Amino acid sequence: MTMTGKSRGSYAKTAGRRREILEASIEVFANHGFRNGSLREIAERVGMSQAGLLHHFSNKNELLAGVLELRDERSVALVPLDETPGIETIRGMVRAAEYNAEFAPGLVELHCVLSAEATAPEHPAHQYFVDRYTWVVSLMSEAFTNAQAAGQLREGVDPRSAAQSLIALSDGLQVQWLLAPDTLDMAEELRRYLRPLFTIDF
Repeated sequence: MTMTGKSRGSYAKTAGRRREILEASIEVFANHGFRNGSLREIAERVGMSQAGLLHHFSNKNELLAGVLELRDERSVALVPLDETPGIETIRGMVRAAEYNAEFAPGLVELHCVLSAEATAPEHPAHQYFVDRYTWVVSLMSEAFTNAQAAGQLREGVDPRSAAQSLIALSDGLQVQWLLAPDTLDMAEELRRYLRPLFTIDF
């Protein structure tokens, strides 16, 4: 079965509208959090009624799921996931920090606000963040372990500990950067942490 020109156009329009809603939701949830961010404000930002918004996303939780999916799509674009984790995976995390500071500050704010809210077990994004941190720690631990096997990690550095410290540093830097963006270079601070751990440069 093939799409007609009309149906393709309708699908593209719907997909584009959904994207607009997700972009607006990132801003609203970043500014107000998930609990206080209202569907009405999101709808107003894209010039539609709340009922119109609910035509694209049946409820607020479904909208949150879409926001988190879009966030992940953008975050992983700079981290190579189609190859064995290693030094380029770690460098990708630094590139992501650089990109977010320059082009996607809303994603930084969204992460900080939602991850803090989601520590509550009843929060709809709680399991998402539990799973995400488990995955990120596993991915980065494997990257450090493979870098060690390649002779790129200095002797005495524990791969898992180094990975967890890098992730914790990244999260803390994002909060500091939101508070004083002109006084902090997140990517450079990550490099300063990494340089003493490796036999190669960052």
